[in-house]
Amino acid sequence: MTTDPSVLSIALLHHPVLNKAGETIGSAVTNLDLHDISRAARTYGVSDFFVATPYTDQRRLIEEIVDHWQNGHGASANPARREALGVVRPATDLDEIRGALFDRYQIRPLVVATSARPQSREIGYGELRRRIRAGTSPVLLVFGTAHGLAPEIIDAADGVLPPIAARSDYNHLSVRSAVSILLDRLMDRDRYQ
Repeated sequence: MTTDPSVLSIALLHHPVLNKAGETIGSAVTNLDLHDISRAARTYGVSDFFVATPYTDQRRLIEEIVDHWQNGHGASANPARREALGVVRPATDLDEIRGALFDRYQIRPLVVATSARPQSREIGYGELRRRIRAGTSPVLLVFGTAHGLAPEIIDAADGVLPPIAARSDYNHLSVRSAVSILLDRLMDRDRYQ
């Protein structure tokens, strides 16, 4: 059985997220996140990579970067990058993303947050993989920038994936790395239960 790519979307939120002091902030969009996460999303069959920020200038930056690779010189210079960045969808916030998925599928998406810290209401990789494969509702996997999603996003999610287990006392992966690892775990048939 293969995963229907129309069932899984991912979101990268730039607000509300936490800084290293635990305060709620808005973080800046980075070119690297757009490129690397869209490549991982396209590789693993994710239908949409939503990049959410409430800041107009930051959404404009997303649109300019994507436009360069979709319609500008980048489109002809690197067709593979063009294809990858075709999954990027600028958004204002999580509510807008939920609404877009509801409008498309006419069913409320299952929203699953991610965190580097253990949270209550964890949903295991195997369980989420089964739900994605079942295709009974769209699944939205939500990532945060800076030092992670603010508590209100975690609390509003339907579940939270377990954190990626660190093999040392250092546990601060880039969001780009975390997305790739979690997509691999969710799309692998047997290894992660």
